[in-house]
Amino acid sequence: MRKSVNNPQLNKHGELTHLLSIEGLSAPILKQILETAASFVGVAEREVKKVPLLRGKTVCNIFFENSTRTRTTFEIAAKRLSADVINLNVGTSSQSKGETILDTVDNLIAMHADMFVVRHAQSGAAHLIARHVGSDIHVINAGDGRHAHPTQGLLDVFTVRHYKPDMHNLRVAVVGDVLHSRVARSEIHALTTLGVPEVRVIAPKTLLPQEVEKLGVQVYHDMASGLKDVDVIMMLRLQNERMNGALLPSAQEYFKTYGLTQDKLALAKPDAIVMHPGPMNRGVEIDSTVADGAQSVILPQVTYGIAVRMAVMSILAGNTE
Repeated sequence: MRKSVNNPQLNKHGELTHLLSIEGLSAPILKQILETAASFVGVAEREVKKVPLLRGKTVCNIFFENSTRTRTTFEIAAKRLSADVINLNVGTSSQSKGETILDTVDNLIAMHADMFVVRHAQSGAAHLIARHVGSDIHVINAGDGRHAHPTQGLLDVFTVRHYKPDMHNLRVAVVGDVLHSRVARSEIHALTTLGVPEVRVIAPKTLLPQEVEKLGVQVYHDMASGLKDVDVIMMLRLQNERMNGALLPSAQEYFKTYGLTQDKLALAKPDAIVMHPGPMNRGVEIDSTVADGAQSVILPQVTYGIAVRMAVMSILAGNTE
């Protein structure tokens, strides 16, 4: 028995061996990642920004979807752990000539790859690879379809915990295109698992999944009631590339109703923080005065993302059977 029957992310000892989704992970595992990440935050302030934990290991970034920000932060994280990094440009690789995902992975394994960071437009792609590889190889899901983006969810809760340490006494609002957002799902699972008592989603009905309440959230359709007295506002990007049909009248109308402005921000607690996973559509999801304002922690999210991804890689590498 190599992997847990119930959770393919865990080995037979219950340790994290892949990171595919936040869903199904326990609070102790999430806390282990967050606490390990906290120990890595200071690495960026050193003269030599490296630790030797992945020296001699090869990390392959396989991105079947474009994402400069996520791929770059994974690359920086791996290099700070002293790993060798291969970035596979799938658009110009054998994939475009008909080679399957698993053929691509097998060829990289033959070149002694140790860890795969995978982004794909199809939900479940990272799970497929994780089931295929041997017990000495690790897979990190860097976003699959509408399903999950676990490291983004983790860096978001790391940011929340940094600014609002008492997570058992928080109101968090997730605002925008929840229907198409893998980030939203990962954020919600992470927040509820870590004991945040009230998670709200605010969106038009057309941008909410059916039965979203089953995720343990409270649903609001207007900003006035949804943002009242919240501690954290997580804005979501409009996923235009994943939308089918006219779910919104216009970007301008969306901004008028659901875009975060100073007036809407004033509905939240005075010390509320504003987050966004990026890239931002200024003037659509968020006003520039808010994005660049005193309550915004959008740039620290990016900084903490490197530490969180370092933590995930180091933990996985240490849990080889």
